[in-house]
Amino acid sequence: MAFYELRQYFVRPGKMDEWLKIMEEEIIPFQVSKGMVICGSFRGETDDSAYIWIRRFNSEAEREAQYKAVYETDHWKTKIAPRVPDYLDREKMHIQRLVPTSRSTVQ
Repeated sequence: MAFYELRQYFVRPGKMDEWLKIMEEEIIPFQVSKGMVICGSFRGETDDSAYIWIRRFNSEAEREAQYKAVYETDHWKTKIAPRVPDYLDREKMHIQRLVPTSRSTVQ
């Protein structure tokens, strides 16, 4: 059964616009090119530190393969990952796996 990954990030003060540009122009396209399914990307309406995105996986095996395809590449390790701490408070990241409550809600 498919499951989702809810990723909640806390963006450093004054960095939201830059972070959104990196996500929309670099990170999301790169991950999609490696097979990730991105269901949504959101910012807080009143909390300028809140950034949330959701990814979907069909199985644990698929998630493991996609993590490897993204996070073990030289591009990720040298071009993207070193910049992330400039924008995010990694200590406050919250990643939660979600499963649908009904098969009819899975798309």
